[in-house]
Amino acid sequence: MAKKVGVSEATVSRVLNGKPGVSDATRQAVLTALDVLGYERPTQLRGERARLVGLVLPELQNPIFPAFAEVIGGALAQLGLTPVLCTQTKGGVSEADYVELLLQQQVSGVVFAGGLYAQADAPHDHYRLLAERNIPVVLVNAAIEDLGFPGVSCDDAVAVEQAWRHLASLGHERIGLVLGPGDHVPSARKLAAARAIAGELPEEFVARAMFSIEGGHAAASRLIERGVTGVICASDPLALGAIRAARRKGHDVPGRISVVGYDDSAFMNCTEPPLTTVRQPIEAMGRAAVELLNARIGGTAVPAEELLFEPELVVRGSTAQAPRD
Repeated sequence: MAKKVGVSEATVSRVLNGKPGVSDATRQAVLTALDVLGYERPTQLRGERARLVGLVLPELQNPIFPAFAEVIGGALAQLGLTPVLCTQTKGGVSEADYVELLLQQQVSGVVFAGGLYAQADAPHDHYRLLAERNIPVVLVNAAIEDLGFPGVSCDDAVAVEQAWRHLASLGHERIGLVLGPGDHVPSARKLAAARAIAGELPEEFVARAMFSIEGGHAAASRLIERGVTGVICASDPLALGAIRAARRKGHDVPGRISVVGYDDSAFMNCTEPPLTTVRQPIEAMGRAAVELLNARIGGTAVPAEELLFEPELVVRGSTAQAPRD
């Protein structure tokens, strides 16, 4: 422990025994190291929360989540808070399990990005447990109603409007959507926006999938068979799957099928063709989430409201004029 913090063993002993003669900064560094290394705090120190913040992500395969982790983790560190990354794995530790572990570590707060809070039919008891314990929580991207936590979100309606108008300006009339599951709140918002701008959107032009390249491939295959020439996807991996589906069916992208993604995650300018996508303002959203959390940790009342951030259409090579035949 002393080696980890860079102090003497005597200093660590004084901190653990609650004795004077140690600066606040050193004392906090020792307690944080204790938490990070997984040791239990002495009984007399357990009533004081650690300067740890849980950062709970659903996966790391989609580049958008490591990007959020980098921004949020860096902003937390600047405030003297230590991020604890919790990533779910299929068949592994669940989001609720991570919440239990974070509560045991007496974290100062939790930031969720892309969690079960965005699915109406998913279990939400672990969120209510955090609320009952009065643990500060901030949610990134649209949540179900009534959870009572502040959040920061990219404006899904504006994102779809930008993508739709772009395809329409290129002459596309048969535009389809590849969205997440039916209970996924951001996808529901995107669908509502598309219906509002299209006037009439045939049900057969809406396909749902799990958020993966494979899911995008399967969903887009159905849309292409139904005659769409433009595909708007709810994530970049879904869009990459849609491009693959078009090519497997012998269609050129963007000559025959145009594809628009969502996120503008890493390397989307390096794909073939480079992906036209709607960019989430990750830096601004991540920093806002940390500011909200830090205010709550400091005892400032924060309204349980959602801050909406403006997305930006990034036009690259996966969209072109609609085919004339």
